[in-house]
Amino acid sequence: MVQSESGPFTLRTETLGALPIVNHFLARMSLDAIIDAHLPANDARLRLDPAVVIGLLVRNLTIDHQPIYALGEWAAGFDPSLFGMTAADVDGLNDDRTGRMLDRLFDADRASLITRTVLAAVREFDINMEQLHNDSTTVTFSGGYHQATGQTRGDQATPTITYGHNKDHRPDLKQLLCVLTVSADGAVPVAFRVLDGNTGDDPTHIPTWDGLAALVGRTDFLYVADSKLANRPAMDHIASRGGRFVTILPRTRKEDHQFRDRIATHPVTTWTEAHRRPAGRQGNPAETWHTTTNPAGPSIEGYRIIWVRSSTKTDRDADSRTDRISKGITALDDLNQRLLSPKTRMKTKVAVQTAADAALKATGAARWVGYTITEDTTTKLKQEKRGRPGPNTNYRKIVSTRHRLVFHTNETLIAHDAASDGCFPLITNDQHLTDAEVLAAYRYQPNLERRNHLLKGHQAVAPVYLQNVHRIEALLLCQFLALLTGAPSNDISATTWPTSTWPTSRSTPNTGPAPHHQPNESSKSSPVSHATTSPTTPAPPSKRSSPTSPPTTPDPSTPRHPHHHLHHLTATPTRSPKCGYNAPEKCGTSGTPSVTG
Repeated sequence: MVQSESGPFTLRTETLGALPIVNHFLARMSLDAIIDAHLPANDARLRLDPAVVIGLLVRNLTIDHQPIYALGEWAAGFDPSLFGMTAADVDGLNDDRTGRMLDRLFDADRASLITRTVLAAVREFDINMEQLHNDSTTVTFSGGYHQATGQTRGDQATPTITYGHNKDHRPDLKQLLCVLTVSADGAVPVAFRVLDGNTGDDPTHIPTWDGLAALVGRTDFLYVADSKLANRPAMDHIASRGGRFVTILPRTRKEDHQFRDRIATHPVTTWTEAHRRPAGRQGNPAETWHTTTNPAGPSIEGYRIIWVRSSTKTDRDADSRTDRISKGITALDDLNQRLLSPKTRMKTKVAVQTAADAALKATGAARWVGYTITEDTTTKLKQEKRGRPGPNTNYRKIVSTRHRLVFHTNETLIAHDAASDGCFPLITNDQHLTDAEVLAAYRYQPNLERRNHLLKGHQAVAPVYLQNVHRIEALLLCQFLALLTGAPSNDISATTWPTSTWPTSRSTPNTGPAPHHQPNESSKSSPVSHATTSPTTPAPPSKRSSPTSPPTTPDPSTPRHPHHHLHHLTATPTRSPKCGYNAPEKCGTSGTPSVTG
């Protein structure tokens, strides 16, 4: 907020930014009211309403993430009424007070809060819950966190910050595992869990699917996940309860080896084109995906296997193999140069073999590049004592051995692997979906990965400037609520809101103290009308569906690309205004089931 004096008036400038838009969607989801119901201001000693502080934190994460210690400074630049606060309330906002509000959020019924918020978003924005996508990511921490060992706070357990398989490629740092589920309708987040840092992905799918079944109100939705879902307990659990799943088989499965060995000697002639996408540049070939059923039949668990061949992946696999072979040969050649040096420390054949194996492993070329080690022995005579040699001079025989690598490529294995370039297997228990529909479902998975990218990018989930693990888990819940807030606003506003009419700041003459805005329901749910200054700004629609034109159905095999943050509000819309079925009818919203938060 900037103030300047000119004559009898004081000009006060307050920023609006994207807050009116964010508040509009928060009001449609009733997020402030839901938080207020779970975090009541029932302590007379509280200077600030806990729900208002948490709401401000969610807004900050959605728009422009700032550390908790800088929240007060960030909020001071905005019109405080947009947060349901007064200027005095903003002055009282500090990291210690915000931390105590995170304590109250952790102690609240977070599972019920998540469930009510997601169901409100599903009803309000007609989110289709027929297909859900699941994936996990890690949040990396710098520091010891010796107290974060899973101890309980009250009757609630806290996660353990520890070492594990770090997806940020930092095995030297501790972490937490975050499991996120989104709908295939706009990649809207619908479920979120925080687990111990050393938790593997395999055991997370059963409790995640059970929570989604309780949330959706039925079990026949399509559950899509990565290869960690392809384990017998998880697949049998879903199938036995009437659920449906689609996942990719890992390369370690027997069915994968059988197909690749078969296609190397008996080319498959039953490929059927499942999808075609025009090339991004003129003159380039179109991208195609072909499918075929597994020649060996179902998987060992009895589930259907569909093989897919991608033209883009075919080129990428061939280029990757050629590049790794080239790097492997270069590494062996460099090793040969080191062996020629008289100061080399690799004096034995075993030492040379160890170095060569390490070089090929580092370049990923060990499968296709081999080598043999040759030994060149030279003999030299040297006087035992100094002086001019004579007939009685004694000589000592010195035998030196030089090693040399002769490398070669295994053309048989190269041809074997080239036959299956671009191929990958999908497994599902759904017998009614066509091969193209199964492929289309799996091809939407990158949209979930973009949500995780948004979490680590724009929302800057790390570094975490907190020490108490229960506050960290509460902050991660706020990160999820920010993801949920941004998803429908990014997806809908470009379709229904002409953002050029939104003001970015407001200047008003200050003739006296600002009125006190109590953090009640009215001030939380209607800040948009307070910020609107242009008479040409249209009223926000109550639903995404247009009353004048029927919704169009997007191509189910084309992955949608949701906007990443509110800076993209002016982007061209890439989806239809209405995104699915009537949520109360399709999602079983009678009652309020609880899921693990």
